[in-house]
Amino acid sequence: MIKPIVSGLIAGLLVIGGSAIAGSIASAAGDHPEASAYAVSPDAMGDVDAALTRAAAADRRVLLVMGANWCHDSRALAGWLGTPRFAALVAAHYELVFVNVGMPQSGDGHNLDIAQRFGLADFPGTPALLVLTADGNLVNSDTATSWRNAASRSEDAIYAELAALAKVRAPQVP
Repeated sequence: MIKPIVSGLIAGLLVIGGSAIAGSIASAAGDHPEASAYAVSPDAMGDVDAALTRAAAADRRVLLVMGANWCHDSRALAGWLGTPRFAALVAAHYELVFVNVGMPQSGDGHNLDIAQRFGLADFPGTPALLVLTADGNLVNSDTATSWRNAASRSEDAIYAELAALAKVRAPQVP
C-alpha cells in the first residue's frame, strides 16, 4: 500500500557518490521519505563496476542498494539515503549505486547475477543492501537481505547501521 504524501516535495535530481536519486523525495505520512531511485539500466553490472572503481580511487566502500520502485521498503530506503543527513554519511564513506531488480519474489527478477557475484545465492525480496569493499568483498553478508522492512525501521537505526558498516572490518579473502 502506498501512503499518501503529507508534506512537501524536494524535486529534481540528487547526486550522491556518482549515483542519482531522480524525481522527488516525499515524506510519506511522516514516517519516512520515499524516492524512486531504481531506474532500469542498460548495464547494471557496469554501473556496479564503475562504483567499485570510484570506491577504490576514493578509499571508500560501495553501498549497493538492490530494489524496485514498486516496493514500499525500497522507496523508503532510497528516500532516507536522499536526505541531507544520510547524503553526508554516504559522501564521506560510500559510493552509492542503485540497481533495479524487478520482482524476484514472483519470478520476475533481473540483475540478480549482481547479487550472486557478491555471494548472495538467495534473494528473498526487496530491497537488499550490500556493503562492498572497493575490491568487491561483501562486508554484511549476514544482513544484506534483511532490509525488506526498511520502511518500518527508524531513521536513527538505519543511520547507525550504515555508519557501523562503513567501518566494520572487511572479511579476509583466502
